[in-house]
Amino acid sequence: MSIQTLLEKALETIRYTQGAAMPHPGHPGKNTLKTLAASGAVLALALSLTACQEGAPAKKTATDAGQTTAADEITLADAYELGGYNPTNGYAELGVSPMYEGLLGLESKDPHKLPQLRPVLATAMPTSNADKTEWTVEVRSGVKFSDGSDFDAQDVVANYKEVMNPATASEIGASYEMVDQINADGNKVTFKLKYPYPDFPSRLLLGLAPSEYMKGGLASESPLNTKPVGTGPYVLEKLDSQKAVWAANPNYWGKAPQVKKLTTVYVPDDAARVSRIRTKEFAGSIIPPALANSLKNLEGYKVVHADSADWRGVSFPGSNAFCADPQARIALNEAVNRKEIIEKVLFGAGKPASTPVSAVYEAYDPEAQFKFDLEGAKKRLDAAGWKPGADGIREKDGQRAAFTLAYTSNDTVRRDLSVAFAAAMKPLGVDVKLEGTTWDALEGRLDKVGILLGGGDKPYSIDTQVYSILHTREANTSQYDNPGNYGSPEMDKILEQARQSGDESERVKLYQQAQKQYLAAPNHVFLAFLQHTYVTRDDGWKTGNLTVEPHSHGVNWGPWWNLGQWEK
Repeated sequence: MSIQTLLEKALETIRYTQGAAMPHPGHPGKNTLKTLAASGAVLALALSLTACQEGAPAKKTATDAGQTTAADEITLADAYELGGYNPTNGYAELGVSPMYEGLLGLESKDPHKLPQLRPVLATAMPTSNADKTEWTVEVRSGVKFSDGSDFDAQDVVANYKEVMNPATASEIGASYEMVDQINADGNKVTFKLKYPYPDFPSRLLLGLAPSEYMKGGLASESPLNTKPVGTGPYVLEKLDSQKAVWAANPNYWGKAPQVKKLTTVYVPDDAARVSRIRTKEFAGSIIPPALANSLKNLEGYKVVHADSADWRGVSFPGSNAFCADPQARIALNEAVNRKEIIEKVLFGAGKPASTPVSAVYEAYDPEAQFKFDLEGAKKRLDAAGWKPGADGIREKDGQRAAFTLAYTSNDTVRRDLSVAFAAAMKPLGVDVKLEGTTWDALEGRLDKVGILLGGGDKPYSIDTQVYSILHTREANTSQYDNPGNYGSPEMDKILEQARQSGDESERVKLYQQAQKQYLAAPNHVFLAFLQHTYVTRDDGWKTGNLTVEPHSHGVNWGPWWNLGQWEK
């Protein structure tokens, strides 16, 4: 079989699993998991063969290893669009960026545990009053922004007020709703909170820009999106739709970075990134697990997996009689073989998830898990009155056990997980119809369909990992958090007590109680915590540890999250 035929077969198989050519669109067959695994393997094989087609050497490029790229420069391929560099709209919210820094930053001593927080633009860790309602931090002196202006406490105040200003429509404004007042006194900044919040230091990771840019306009339209100004080790030299070029900041206040130049190229197609890495055009990229396996023997490169709190799961439609039954939601959780899905869909690059609390948290309860039990799930639905109808789909009081599951069609991992979930529901007698779509098209429908969601965008506080997902919806809740609005007063009370408790042992007990409470009335089917997969050139740099990553990933993370600290 020719390479072209292999590629065509792989793509045809993937299109089939997406529903484009199914005999019954939206209804995956019983061999779906095998089909998904096979399609990924075929595509990976085809890509691996392209490197040795007819024995021809790979075409050299201007950025080949050993060609024109200097030893202190790297070029990476990213799957995500360039730009959008305004920190008050969420970029560098967790302090990881080539050009922005926060009062605090991350320090990874163990890649499998949550990173510690360390002072960066602060001189020391913040201090609080006894009840955790007031936090004070001293800012570093002698620091300049990349435009030559001085960094001071007023910049800190201006940035946080900009995020909290409703007029900016910041995408992260709700993350700081506990802040009541921010004041600067000399080189000290004081945050006064509306209620006790022991996890507040995790909010001090926000990347900071000069106060002159904080004008109260829409965050999405700020000039910082394309012309960022920060205190970090790099400055943006060039930006267009295809490429961003970063150079070492000559006025950086800290230790000068040894990597002097970073070029990021936008390559949205997964297969294209793999093929171009084979020519050694790039020093690395983020690659889906199925395709990364085809590069594991590429000379001079290695495949690495970063642990994350980035979960994937299925939300329930709020206007669906079947999903409104707690026994039905438990049964759906019991009918999913998470280990098999991780093995065959994620090619092992993930860990089972029953709740949004992963094993990286001290409060993780290994007993609070849904065990795979298809027969038990069937009996549970029988007992709840959901009996198989003439077509095998369960019914009760004239309502069918059926709902639509939507996923973003440009995300192959979400697509494949959706297909696998729908296939797992079929032997249970539940009809899950699939809909590939876009986020824009889902506006106004988030509570009417199930959605293959991802989460864990702020994992360095267990409160932000679980509160908005498990709590019933509030005025400032994101539209993607618990869109079906399932929950209970009991769960809400536990979460509220846990987020405000200053006693760490009490907080652990409360979060473990929340996990057990969740098993009795789940509001999602959590499937897996992803391990983000990267391919990187192994060329002698001492890169330090990987870190546990958030939902956000790409070449700002992975081996390059701390690029300014690399050494040779």
